[in-house]
Amino acid sequence: MSGNTRTYTREREKKINYYDYSLLFLVIFLVCFGLIMIYSTSYYTAQLQNDGDSMYYLKRQALLAMAGIVCMLVISKIDYRFLLRSVPIIRVKWVVAAYFLSLGLQVYVLLFGMNLNGATRWINLGPLGTFQPSDFAKIATILFVSYVIYLAPKLADNFKGFLKIFLLMSPLVALIGKENMSTAIVICALIVGITFVASRKKLYFVIVACMMLALGCLFIFVISPLLGSGFRIERVEIWLNVETHKNAFQILQGLYAIASGGLFGKGLGQSMQKLGYVPMAQNDMVFSIICEELGLFGAVAVIILFILLIWRIFIIAINAPDLFGGLLCAGVLIHIAVQVLINIAVVTNSIPSTGVPLPFISYGGTSVAMLLVEVGLVLSISNHIEKER
Repeated sequence: MSGNTRTYTREREKKINYYDYSLLFLVIFLVCFGLIMIYSTSYYTAQLQNDGDSMYYLKRQALLAMAGIVCMLVISKIDYRFLLRSVPIIRVKWVVAAYFLSLGLQVYVLLFGMNLNGATRWINLGPLGTFQPSDFAKIATILFVSYVIYLAPKLADNFKGFLKIFLLMSPLVALIGKENMSTAIVICALIVGITFVASRKKLYFVIVACMMLALGCLFIFVISPLLGSGFRIERVEIWLNVETHKNAFQILQGLYAIASGGLFGKGLGQSMQKLGYVPMAQNDMVFSIICEELGLFGAVAVIILFILLIWRIFIIAINAPDLFGGLLCAGVLIHIAVQVLINIAVVTNSIPSTGVPLPFISYGGTSVAMLLVEVGLVLSISNHIEKER
């Protein structure tokens, strides 16, 4: 008996907790590369708009990026399963509280939100800047959908169960879709993607894909014009006639930037298109400036970095200690992958234009901070994977 005990003890000693430093370093590298590109793409515009302060956008992004990295490291050392516990005062699960908080923030934005560039998507925090609740909504979606499937895994196995999950999320999708179609698309992709990963029966997702396509067309071509948002139809027209449409300036200049970069680019900081030709180049169009300054080589290198990042999250997902952890990882993976695909597709005019930032690289403090929080959850899950020494 004592011999068996000693053998068991030695086996336990061979087990160590795993922490994915590869994922950590990849994310930090992407954030640092993003800061470099934000300065490179924005210094000219920042000088003109902010009394000669060429580092205006860099400083704002760096501040929130550093805060996000600190949050990521702290969250990575906390057991992610605390999300399944109740909030002490209100006696509601953290994942459910996050969902209803997201709903409340979206209602607040619709009623009292700050309008920038013709869109009402931000909450004014005074000296702290602005906060975009739709970025928090992505985390809330990942948490809530993962929790629902964790409680009732069989919901993901049939179309009726999927409809129940989607109906639970429909208020959030509707509130966001009114002002931010691109984020609504990402959230729908998260709902479908997490359910697809959890489902043991995949065939009915053909119906889901057709349903999502029909809903998208209905919203763009019928509902949007009724709400006074006919610009979405115009974006489809720009996509089809990018060389001749009068409002295709941004996409066309982005394509010029990509074409002029060649194989190795003009050199970091040497872009011409960022000098007022590509409006707000540090935002959603930053990939076009990467292509111009670093060429095809730089663009492929960035894509490879994202592939490595997604692969590391995939490895953690398939080794997660429980279903909830695996679905959280799947949600973060889908979030990053979908935004990368949509952003690059828009910049290259492969799909109609929609405002989706390139993860960790595009300017947007709320976006990068929320993404780093998501990575912190993935690292927390990795920290609970036992690995043979």
